[in-house]
Amino acid sequence: MGAVRAHSPFERILRIAAVALAALFAIMASSAPAAQPKRIIAVGDLHGDYQAWVAIARAAGIMDGSGHWAGGKTTLVQLGDVLDREPDSLKIVRSLQQLQKESRRAGGRVVVVLGNHEAMNLLGDFRYTTPGEYAAFAGPNSAAIRDRVYDLNRAAAEAAAHATNPALTPQQVHDAWMAQHPLGWVEHKLAWSPSGELGKWATHNPAVVKIDGTLFVHGGLSAEYSKLPLDEINRRVAAAMAAGDDDPSSILNSPLGPLWYRGLVMVDRDAQALRAAAKPPSPQLTPDEELSAVLAAYGAQRLVVGHTPDPKGIELLYGGRLARIDTGISRAYGGPLTWLEIVGGRMVPHSIGRPAQ
Repeated sequence: MGAVRAHSPFERILRIAAVALAALFAIMASSAPAAQPKRIIAVGDLHGDYQAWVAIARAAGIMDGSGHWAGGKTTLVQLGDVLDREPDSLKIVRSLQQLQKESRRAGGRVVVVLGNHEAMNLLGDFRYTTPGEYAAFAGPNSAAIRDRVYDLNRAAAEAAAHATNPALTPQQVHDAWMAQHPLGWVEHKLAWSPSGELGKWATHNPAVVKIDGTLFVHGGLSAEYSKLPLDEINRRVAAAMAAGDDDPSSILNSPLGPLWYRGLVMVDRDAQALRAAAKPPSPQLTPDEELSAVLAAYGAQRLVVGHTPDPKGIELLYGGRLARIDTGISRAYGGPLTWLEIVGGRMVPHSIGRPAQ
């Protein structure tokens, strides 16, 4: 049996110090504050009202007075429909693009969910686009660009005009076309095309996202589409955007698709008609039943939607399992300026007064 080596005084001191440090670390760990739950700010449809957007973003603490990210590790989710109805859509887009970059550097995140109006603009549906939105794209060469586009399409423009009024002169056709295509129209259309800068940006934004147990989608999630994984829904939407798929049955246009579905917040006649026409007809679920099926499909606790304006303010429905946050924020609707705060699974609606114009 070997002899037991005696510890030197120095070794004994080291052992005592190690024990003391371990005890200190244990005390520090037990007294350290618990990790703070993540903070999510959700903002509904903005429809070209930049002043409203800035007022909301500052009040929610995600933007400073200079327009830069101030949200730290907060996650901002904007639920789409940035475009149309009011003139400053491009300014909101540029603000969101800037915050997307700045938030990442601060440990935060900005998610812009795709809305039906972004898809409409990409597909060339400008029914709700305002003159100010076109003007935002106009530059020194816009008149020459527009003239060149007309020259290339003169024959088609005259044929279309003569189909309704054969008596129109070439000058009358020209003047009418120019009135329908203001300066900036060409640049706007190119930017929002599938290959354009803003078209590509919108295409890369998700149609639906799940963050900490909460699903976010612009229109809604139908029982039909909730049979698909979220990644597959987003893949199909992105593919349709990249292809400019304007077929009525496209996921970009379907009343049951994530950009348009309203059945969780109101009677959706278009969706009901589509279900009735299916072979065999789709089962008619109550909104509560459908919401339960959707949440179960994705293992989520709640769903947040925009798309359908509710000027009464943000509504938390079905025991807090559904949040409806499109409150008609834009001046085009005149609703309240609102945002939804989610911390630790608790949803808190906020509202402020409209800034003077």
